[in-house]
Amino acid sequence: MKVKEIMTKKITSLNFEDNAVTALELLLKLKISGLPVINDTGKLVGMFTEKEILAKILPKYLENVGGFVYDENPKAVKQKILSFGDLKVKDVMRKEVITIDEDSALCEVAHTMLVQKARRIPIIDKAKNIVGIVSRGDIVKALFNEYK
Repeated sequence: MKVKEIMTKKITSLNFEDNAVTALELLLKLKISGLPVINDTGKLVGMFTEKEILAKILPKYLENVGGFVYDENPKAVKQKILSFGDLKVKDVMRKEVITIDEDSALCEVAHTMLVQKARRIPIIDKAKNIVGIVSRGDIVKALFNEYK
């Protein structure tokens, strides 16, 4: 089975100039953890995800402190949250985007997701245009439905 057979074709996306808070509100409304970011010519330029949001608001040293637990949030977090509305999607998004060709097999996509620790992957056509998106849940559901 090819990924183009199961991908979501109606893509909700963000523009790289959108306000970061507005984009976050859309994630929360849709109950998803990330969206592709498109430029003015319709090309995929990034991914706006919960992971990038957390990386933007948490102090950089938190990545290195391991299991240390805070009783309260650091003061820097509050300031970064308050100033988050001044940011655009392009200031927060991940610019290195993993993509998969629409003719890729499901097992190839699943392997890429595992290796890259990706929750969702934009699907592109031969012209490198985004034509869909697939999530880990889509892959699991399709694989189990195929072999029932």
